[in-house]
Amino acid sequence: MSRRTGVFTAPEVIGHRGAGRGVVGGHRENTAASYAAAVRDGASWIEVDVRRSADDVLVVNHDAALPDGRAIVDLTARECAAQGLLTLEEALDGLPARIGLDVDVKTVMEDATDPPARRTAALLLPVLRREAARRRVFVCSFDPAVVLAVGRDAPGVPTAWMPFVRNPLDQAVAGAAGMGCAIVAIDARSFGLTGDAPRPGRRSVDYTVGTAHRAGLEVVCWCPDPVDAARFADSGVDAVVVDDVPGTVAALKRG
Repeated sequence: MSRRTGVFTAPEVIGHRGAGRGVVGGHRENTAASYAAAVRDGASWIEVDVRRSADDVLVVNHDAALPDGRAIVDLTARECAAQGLLTLEEALDGLPARIGLDVDVKTVMEDATDPPARRTAALLLPVLRREAARRRVFVCSFDPAVVLAVGRDAPGVPTAWMPFVRNPLDQAVAGAAGMGCAIVAIDARSFGLTGDAPRPGRRSVDYTVGTAHRAGLEVVCWCPDPVDAARFADSGVDAVVVDDVPGTVAALKRG
């Protein structure tokens, strides 16, 4: 039986960390200004990176540590704020309900030993339930424990397994299907970028996407450039997480 949930109206554009990684158009990633810029440029979804502070507040940052080397999980929310990090609540404040939310959950080693209520996925559950009632939302993570926990404790929220960088396509699709995900998130480099030499044994984009769809999965690809985003969309990829939102929107329209 198909488990496809119709999360996306394909193809859709997800702004990576907002308008893109690093600083794009003068806006630093994972800030309110970056999210607003991505929306203005045509993204229908925003990806946010979520991790927990020392006092169990969810903050938005991709890296596990600040540039000075201090681990975010060792800092209080006040200390994080002093470094310009938003809380998840601040990140969502003002985000239009028509914009979908892709929550990339960054777990920490301490999630293995801390009481269950303090773990990153547990802290996130109330926010997910609230947001799912007013906007499209899905959770993705490199950590399969997050995917399984959200599937168990917030079954109305779609999940996406994002195996790892340059993940083998076979394991990505089979693993996401086996964990009951709605979505598989595939590194663009795993498909093969334009100009790459053929790799023996690597399935084509068409074959991979078709197999995922038959398994009941939608396919998200991260982070192709506009040319490859359009190429992957032609092969049926349902959404792309991108660093160049306006360029990708234009490429998809041309395609």
